[in-house]
Amino acid sequence: MTPPAGPGTAPTTAALDSAPGFTPRRTLPVRVEAVRQLRRRRTLVIGALLALLPAVVAIAFAVGGAPDGGGESTLVDAATTSGVNFAATCLFLSAGFLLVVPVALFCGDTVASEAGWSSLRYLLAAPVPRSRLLLVKLWVALLFSAAAMVLLPLAALLIGTAAYGWGPLSLPTGGSLSAGDALGRIAVTVAYLFLSQLVTAALAFWLSTATDAPLGAVGGALGLTIVGSILDAITALGDWREFLPAHWQFAWTDAFQPELEWGAMTRGVSVSVACAVVFLALAFRGFRRKDIVS
Repeated sequence: MTPPAGPGTAPTTAALDSAPGFTPRRTLPVRVEAVRQLRRRRTLVIGALLALLPAVVAIAFAVGGAPDGGGESTLVDAATTSGVNFAATCLFLSAGFLLVVPVALFCGDTVASEAGWSSLRYLLAAPVPRSRLLLVKLWVALLFSAAAMVLLPLAALLIGTAAYGWGPLSLPTGGSLSAGDALGRIAVTVAYLFLSQLVTAALAFWLSTATDAPLGAVGGALGLTIVGSILDAITALGDWREFLPAHWQFAWTDAFQPELEWGAMTRGVSVSVACAVVFLALAFRGFRRKDIVS
């Protein structure tokens, strides 16, 4: 006779399948997990910071005067000419590191926090299949990461339009785009930033399944992201740098050319997705075999 499963042991697949009325896809609904994550203080803090950042930038421009590129034309130079220029500038200022933080936080904290609260084993004993638990938590983490990346330019667009009016987008290379076309370019930029950060999301998620310390998973993902940027700065590596996701982190600037260039963004997304698949495979494989004791 098979002994009953303890609180730290998930029931076997055969036992779950034979349980009357049990349906794996109905366990841990996405809506329930999303509400839980939305109510957490760190989610509210991250959302408030991203929404307030454009206001801080606008105040800085108001205090310091119009930006001056020192002879070199950049997105920042035209930040105060229109709302769409201001939104593009906020993306330029935050894409290098700031937008990486919510991705690492949402994906690195999601499983590790359950282990840190000693609630992970009870979720699995509910019973929630391990693959179902990871899929739901990954989906919600990516959803919140995408929302964070949309929130910043949206807030910047509203604040910039209120402060500087509605008008065309001035391009760093000369010329301009109509406000409608500029919105499309900003949407392409946000989509690329999200896809390029899938590697960070997957890395943080993998670390989250391997540790009981959320800060370790988040910090590890951010640390390795920084290491990637450092390696990309070593020109002696030559073409090997093209295999680093960090090498393509500013490929989105091609969206702000007179003619939209897809080449660098396509390569950047390819590298990011390929690395993400590897890290996610490690996460699911390791968690399936992991002895859950917390």
